[in-house]
Amino acid sequence: MPLPKIVTPTHELTLPSNGKKITYRPFLVKEEKILILAIESNSLKDISRAIKDVLRNCILTKGVKVDELPTFDIEYLFLNIRARSIGESIELVVTCPDDRETKVNVTVYIDEVQVKTNEKHNVDIKIDDTYTMRMKYPSLDEFIDENFNFDGQASDNSFEIIASCIDMVFSEDEAWEAKDCTKKELTQFVEQLNSAQFKEIEKFFDTMPQLSHDIEVENPKTKVKSTVKLEGLASFFG
Repeated sequence: MPLPKIVTPTHELTLPSNGKKITYRPFLVKEEKILILAIESNSLKDISRAIKDVLRNCILTKGVKVDELPTFDIEYLFLNIRARSIGESIELVVTCPDDRETKVNVTVYIDEVQVKTNEKHNVDIKIDDTYTMRMKYPSLDEFIDENFNFDGQASDNSFEIIASCIDMVFSEDEAWEAKDCTKKELTQFVEQLNSAQFKEIEKFFDTMPQLSHDIEVENPKTKVKSTVKLEGLASFFG
């Protein structure tokens, strides 16, 4: 007689970027093993392949394109999928802000962690009186490079990163979509911007939605209570 099949529970969450509800399931043991082996390999190529495969397997809603999801959607998804696989809370060790040396243990409950938005954020950047640049959010590749690059050699070419996040450039009469331009053309376009225009681009990245959570800690030595802000997926597994 064959062994019975174990029913895997399913869960639902809302993607922060567009409000779409999707259904997903937790990691299976075989999938978590693939992830662990990939991360231990220190190979971004292996990690990228493993994360893409696991997310595609765990997302049950049809039509969700993992490669096109914004970074903060990926972080939110990954955190929730992993949480449903290993537990509803994560135990962390954080440093007390008042003396910057005392370590304390804290518990973070996944259901309380959300992607927070900034009211000053705007995807449209006005270049001058004629042209506007519409931005898109960093992709899965940027997410992997940010959270899993252990060799300390993450890309520091800001022009290329910005170029990869351009969606289109438009005026009242014309529009140029990034998909119709080469990487070189987009990079050269960014390089010709002046300092003021470049600061507006930096503002886009500084204010874009981010996985964030505030926790209250008390220093056992000084009895001072402080707020610690956790930002980005890496903060929840440090």
